[in-house]
Amino acid sequence: MKEDMEQLTFREELSRGTMVFDGGMGTYFSASEKLPGQGCEMANIEKPMLISAIHREYLEAGARAIKTNTFSSNRVAYPGGNDVVLRQIRAGFRLAGRTAEAYGAHVFADIGPVTGLDEVRTKEEYRYIIDAFLEQGAKNFLFETNSNTIGLLESARYIRSRVPDAYVIISYAVLPGGYTRDGLFGEDLLQETGASPFVDAVGLNCISGVRQLQSLLEQMNTEGLTLSVMPNSGSPVVIQHRTIYQSDPEYFGRELAELAAKGVAIVGGCCGTTPKHIAALTEALKSVSADGTLRSVPRAAAPEMKESAFFRKLRQGEKPIAVEFDPSGYADIGKYIENAKGLCDVGTDVITIADCPTAKARMDSSLVACMLRREGIESLPHMTCRDRNLNASQALLMGLSAAEVQNLLIVTGDPIPTAERDEVKSVYQFNSRKMAHFIRGLEKKGEIHPFHVFGALNINAINFDAELGRAEKKIEKGMQGLLTQPVLSRRGLENLRRAKTSLNCYILGGIMPVISERNARFMNSEVNGIDVEEALIQRYVGLNREEAENLALEVSVEIGKAIANSADGFYVITPFNRVSLVSRIVEAIRDGHVIS
Repeated sequence: MKEDMEQLTFREELSRGTMVFDGGMGTYFSASEKLPGQGCEMANIEKPMLISAIHREYLEAGARAIKTNTFSSNRVAYPGGNDVVLRQIRAGFRLAGRTAEAYGAHVFADIGPVTGLDEVRTKEEYRYIIDAFLEQGAKNFLFETNSNTIGLLESARYIRSRVPDAYVIISYAVLPGGYTRDGLFGEDLLQETGASPFVDAVGLNCISGVRQLQSLLEQMNTEGLTLSVMPNSGSPVVIQHRTIYQSDPEYFGRELAELAAKGVAIVGGCCGTTPKHIAALTEALKSVSADGTLRSVPRAAAPEMKESAFFRKLRQGEKPIAVEFDPSGYADIGKYIENAKGLCDVGTDVITIADCPTAKARMDSSLVACMLRREGIESLPHMTCRDRNLNASQALLMGLSAAEVQNLLIVTGDPIPTAERDEVKSVYQFNSRKMAHFIRGLEKKGEIHPFHVFGALNINAINFDAELGRAEKKIEKGMQGLLTQPVLSRRGLENLRRAKTSLNCYILGGIMPVISERNARFMNSEVNGIDVEEALIQRYVGLNREEAENLALEVSVEIGKAIANSADGFYVITPFNRVSLVSRIVEAIRDGHVIS
């Protein structure tokens, strides 16, 4: 039988039945060497006998394909020159090949995700790794534990151009919620990747155990895809700073074998799966028979979009007024709601609420939005990517959806000041573009109601071409409108006009009343994204508070008139809780001084 197998390619052997891969080389090596969390790629060079022995254990357990010990063999994980990565790949491929040959098994070039580089350099790094494997004669490739598609489809196309009969598997690490750490949904990734003529199989690996991956697959449309599933052995525990997997091999083998019987063509293991797990899987496969396809869990219908009154005005060209009015750093909300009602009484259409601006803690913007909703006040809460990971963000979105808050403004968020970073950590798991895409994915799955999603546009950016490029990507990811930084200079006004002619979205032009010369110079020096023209600053020199507020009203109306033809609405920012001043500005806009 072994001799027959030696004559078959991986594709040919797969056509005869389920293919079993090996398990988690990295975790098994670390457990064997008692080196918690350390990479093992250098062992290809420094401990080749040990790596060969581990390969052999998995093959003896029944694996028909093994992965090279090269998951992190790239120049990001091992900086300092090409030599070390090339040596790892060459040694790793030779060790796997020599060991597999005696069993008639197949060898896959194992390539983990390349992170920390821009898109162009990521693709270049994949090409570098692929070329190193191709020089060794590799024909089978596994790209595993990915969170996005950057460079992967191009890599598959390149491999097949060099080796037309190569077999390429691309696998993603998907969280229990159905999305990757980049906020991309597993189903979308599998379908996009599986549609490529250069990719043979797609799948899921890592993060979750077998039952969780089965649950994820049941919620996805995988029709027509050749599936690969390589779960973790279960959930890990940390004992004396070591990550330990304590799952039962028989349970793992039985559950994964049942999944194979439902149509998964390629099975194996990821973190924590030892040769015992693979042996249990091999044995369990002998006693199960194919019983159809994965059961599909009925998907909830996407909720119907309910248009907010604010957004309806935007759509109808009525130039609505949004006022940014932030709660104080104290827990008393009564006065805030009273002032918000007053702003609405003079013509404000929506109250926008910043999310801990300048990284200083304030009352939570989403909770305040829910309170305003109960009072019949429409709001546009800001939601930053700085303070929440994906789980927390999804939980918050579900709560806002249940509370019928309809508008959101997504921003990446100001960084935490350096002196506080030892105790207060930023999250930044994703940026505002990824968050917008994530929200649209949740809407598509029916988990939240559709929101009107807005973003920010810095019309004071020195490199405004780059800012426009970022804005276009925000729109592509699902943002329907942008709120600008305040227009307080001729450059800002010109950039707003450029944005209006080049961006296909609604734009609310920023108006922030300058309340004194000192205030203007502070904003110029210490507030990111604000540019106050010197000529405007000079108009405030020597004025008392009353005179400065009257000038602030006058200037704000002037700015409103200047931006009226270049904006779909107005975004008035309240400085230092000056509600009465902002009310006068809103009244002036509403009374016909700006909007005819």
